Amino acid sequence: MYLWFKAAHIIFVVAWMAALLVYPRYKIHQLKSAAGEPLFETMKDAAARLRRVVMTPSLIVVWLLGIGLIAYNPTVFDYHWIKVKLVLVLLLTGLHGYFVKTGKAIDRGESSTSARTLKLTNELPFVILIVVVILAVLKPF
Repeated sequence: MYLWFKAAHIIFVVAWMAALLVYPRYKIHQLKSAAGEPLFETMKDAAARLRRVVMTPSLIVVWLLGIGLIAYNPTVFDYHWIKVKLVLVLLLTGLHGYFVKTGKAIDRGESSTSARTLKLTNELPFVILIVVVILAVLKPF
């Protein structure tokens, strides 16, 4: 059963990461147009669907399965790599919240975030993912 939980955890991590990489791009396109214009409204709707159908549900499932995996094997906390991984997952969760908050502000026309800032922060999930995968696979410490 443990391996099924682990497989599901990885599947939902992939879905969450894909959404975290795409969502800010929708918002960048949205910032390039004005409210009411077709591009603005299309990106607003696409981002809302992505957030509602993939991004947030995947976040929840990743956390539930991750907690389940730790509950099944609590000795994992004997290793330092898992603690670093959890800090990085918390950082990803915070980034998720930042993207959602910023996205909703863009929808309302109240965001002071620039497209450049979104482009830069959009790279963070991938960089964090690289470190998390290395920690989880190599278990370096």
